[in-house]
Amino acid sequence: MPVIQPASNPVSPPVSKPTSRSRFHGCLLGGAVGDALGAPVEFMTHAEILERFGAGGITEYAPAYGGVGTITDDTQMTLFTAEGLLRAWVRGVSSYPDAVARAYLRWLHTQGIRPAWHADLILAEPGWLCQQAALHSRRAPGNTCLSALEAMMKLGEPARNGSKGCGGVMRVAPAGLFAWRHPDQRSPRHAFDLGTALAALTHGHPTGSLTGGVLAALVHELADGATLPDALRTAKACLAARPDHEETLLAIMHAEQLAGSGVAHEDAIARLGEGWVAEEALAISLYCSLVARDFRHGVVVAVNHDGDSDSTGAITGNLLGAMYGEEAIPREWLAPLELREVIAELADDLNSFPTWGVNMDSGNEASAGRIGSKYPGF
Repeated sequence: MPVIQPASNPVSPPVSKPTSRSRFHGCLLGGAVGDALGAPVEFMTHAEILERFGAGGITEYAPAYGGVGTITDDTQMTLFTAEGLLRAWVRGVSSYPDAVARAYLRWLHTQGIRPAWHADLILAEPGWLCQQAALHSRRAPGNTCLSALEAMMKLGEPARNGSKGCGGVMRVAPAGLFAWRHPDQRSPRHAFDLGTALAALTHGHPTGSLTGGVLAALVHELADGATLPDALRTAKACLAARPDHEETLLAIMHAEQLAGSGVAHEDAIARLGEGWVAEEALAISLYCSLVARDFRHGVVVAVNHDGDSDSTGAITGNLLGAMYGEEAIPREWLAPLELREVIAELADDLNSFPTWGVNMDSGNEASAGRIGSKYPGF
């Protein structure tokens, strides 16, 4: 069976140091690109992918969900994560899990499900993101996310299940960006705690939430210009301080070991798992990011395997996009990307939100009105 051989000497692409705006765009757009590339093959085995797309596997967008470059629930929920955090900031709400839980219930509504609890509350002022018609489409949402949100009686409370599916970690990259820009919470520890709490809204197993903390801390450090190995050291230190971290830490260490082993990518990913559960999705994405020669190479490796290709593609895209910036993403992948402008606008808002209070306090009524309308009260 044909395999994609590992890079003998992975290097960063020859681009200038990205700006913070470029890294924020890169993280969110890169995640969406990886998601869209993996969407057509999410439920296919690697052998089936090779049979359909040839020896190199899938390397360009293919039709999925009635289009090309279409996103899945991974990107949908990532966008609502960002929107919830921004609405919390605008309203001066300190409980970010509460605010993001409201955002996830708005996402649940876009999936055609009226929440059993809080429906009138969360739908009273739906806001800008809910008005994007393309989001009102089911893209194979995870059953755990749906059931946990339907059962959420108290906003912001952790899920009462034992799930460690990847539906928590795959959506929390905005937590790392938000913490990096927050004037009072710019630390990897804050990012880790926030990512963990947001993943725990739907996934009650420690691994299902701690992996979210790791991804948020990694994104925080990459946004700050750290190398991936340095970011990993910081994220692992945050992880090791939390109870029940062993399963997640072992998966990360396995990914690091395989990235330096010279084992063929196909075999290395098979040893890490299929990505349906959180520690496997995180480990596969870390492996692909560590061996990546550039953004394209890393994301292509991340989607060509048995299992949850769109989630590993999305997480890898988040990491490589934050590292390399938007300029590293192939133009032919960005051009047809569904909701590209919406994703870029949310990235801009995450990068600029600390200045909004200054604008509103200075009497800029037009700016204050625009922001208040876009991210209204709850």
